[in-house]
Amino acid sequence: MSFWDHLEELRFCVLRSLAAVGIFSLIGFIFKGPVFDGIVLLPTRPDFFLYRWTGLEVDMELINIDVTAQFFIHLKMAVALGFVVAFPYIIWQIWRFIAPALYEHEKKAIGKAFLLASILFYMGVAVGYCFVLPVCLNFFMGYSVSETVNNTIALGSYIALLSSMVLLIGLVFEFPTVIMALSRLGIVGKELLRKYRRHAFMIILILSALITPSDPVSMLVLSIPLYLLYEFSILLCRKYNTSSHEEK
Repeated sequence: MSFWDHLEELRFCVLRSLAAVGIFSLIGFIFKGPVFDGIVLLPTRPDFFLYRWTGLEVDMELINIDVTAQFFIHLKMAVALGFVVAFPYIIWQIWRFIAPALYEHEKKAIGKAFLLASILFYMGVAVGYCFVLPVCLNFFMGYSVSETVNNTIALGSYIALLSSMVLLIGLVFEFPTVIMALSRLGIVGKELLRKYRRHAFMIILILSALITPSDPVSMLVLSIPLYLLYEFSILLCRKYNTSSHEEK
């Protein structure tokens, strides 16, 4: 294929991915009630499962102060939901684009990494939604500079926190997928990851502070699974480096 043929194929991959996101976004937009009452707003209510199991207390009163905000928030969450649901298809489109450039043994190994990508993304989304977000809400809703100041949260503020946190954590959970692919290509090895383990821990803390609103509890809740993912990446490197050596 020529350079322009590759660009044309890339264009079709992007268009197909956008079409998938658009279809699922439309479905999410149509079913507004179940999406918002059953998913989006559930962590703001005291009957959320984590609050009942751990004794955390969150009972938020959300208000809207912008005439057009509710419509655009509805649209924004529909697109976010469409991206989350369509993520495996997007990953498949990326794989279809890069696979022809790989050797057969590279396709086999990196193909497994792409299969792992969707699983890790949904794990990250689940960790962000079920654990990190509720812990953040519990901390900030219970924090006050004075007893005379009540917390009444704007709907847009909550939606921004929910969407950015959940999606970012889902994407950060892709780290083992990247390491697995690079390891199979011989670019990264387990010795390198072990050598910089302490540096990685500091980076994880900084990354957790950037993703969360930087309260100590939510940083810790996010840092633990991220560090476990780093250790998991080392195990993946060990396994695939060994197999690569055996093939040679």
